[in-house]
Amino acid sequence: MDTLENNQNPYSSAEVMDAIFQALSETAVSTMLAQNFHWNVTGMAFAPLHQLFQDIYEDHFEAQDSLAERIRALGSFVDGSLTSMISKSKIKECSEKLTDKEMIKEMLFAQETLASTLAGVSDIAIENGDKITEDLCVERGLIHEKFAWFLRAHLE
Repeated sequence: MDTLENNQNPYSSAEVMDAIFQALSETAVSTMLAQNFHWNVTGMAFAPLHQLFQDIYEDHFEAQDSLAERIRALGSFVDGSLTSMISKSKIKECSEKLTDKEMIKEMLFAQETLASTLAGVSDIAIENGDKITEDLCVERGLIHEKFAWFLRAHLE
């Protein structure tokens, strides 16, 4: 039966849904990581890092919504539990006290991971003819690459 007759998006596939959920999960964990660092950063670069971490978590919070809404638009349920997202994410939580440089390195890893994950989701979307998901992922990937650049600049 035609997927449109089933009220499903013609681009929905388990592979696309799983890939977007991976990006959503990593974005959610990265959001909390950035907020944690925003609260706890100290040192000579306190002010710019405090602001950068805030910029990151505010951006990521909105991105979570965009990714989750794309999953819903494709006709799938979004598992919004933190447990599911933490277990799926390649980015891990951090509960220990870090120096400002250690925070930057952790957040840099998160941004590079997100950019890579989103590039992979984009490729999967292309294979499934889903230009909208592809576009969303390319746009998000560019943002994460820019944050990674900002973070790298603090380490030079």
